[in-house]
Amino acid sequence: MQTAVRQLAWDFLTAIVFLIAYGLTDNLYLATAIAVASGVAQFAVIRLQGRSVDTMQWLALGLVLVLGLATLITQDSRFIMVKPSIIHAAIGVVMLRPGWMIRYLPPIARDNLPERFMVNAGYAWAALMIGLAVLNLIIAAAFEFRVWAWFITVGAVGAKVAAFLAQYIVFRAVIRRKLRRDRRVGLGGDLSDEWLDAARKARAPTRRPGR
Repeated sequence: MQTAVRQLAWDFLTAIVFLIAYGLTDNLYLATAIAVASGVAQFAVIRLQGRSVDTMQWLALGLVLVLGLATLITQDSRFIMVKPSIIHAAIGVVMLRPGWMIRYLPPIARDNLPERFMVNAGYAWAALMIGLAVLNLIIAAAFEFRVWAWFITVGAVGAKVAAFLAQYIVFRAVIRRKLRRDRRVGLGGDLSDEWLDAARKARAPTRRPGR
């Protein structure tokens, strides 16, 4: 779980920096500039390490630029309510890429979970994100700001936390079951070898003294 959280935080560093900077300064221009600078620095570190920039990292930087600019242009509270739908939908579309989740899992999960299992879990997250995007649109259009604020801070966050915990419990159960099965298979193999050795000795003819 800690590996996944660290990797997600690194991939969405630009968006996290933007939210923190905006919360501290209440200045959209300054928060966007700080976030873009952090994104450029992050990309430089990645390139210096000889790695490629992942799609999630491009997405985080793109969301900061596009949504920050759109907010400055529109200055519309209704657009602010719609923005989470754009974010969730964009993340959901990226999560439709097969196997995106594998890089966020610890080695014990990658080694013991079937690949199709991990791919389908990624699709489930994509469905959750797109579903939250649609639900946010409905609430933004039909309800007042107070109801929307409750949904986006409690409902949407709670849904993701619940999904994360459910995935952790299911993955843990599947991995433990596989490890137990592997241990039983290994123990059975040892017992079979011992049994075969004993059987061979029992069938071997015994030589009587003096013959």
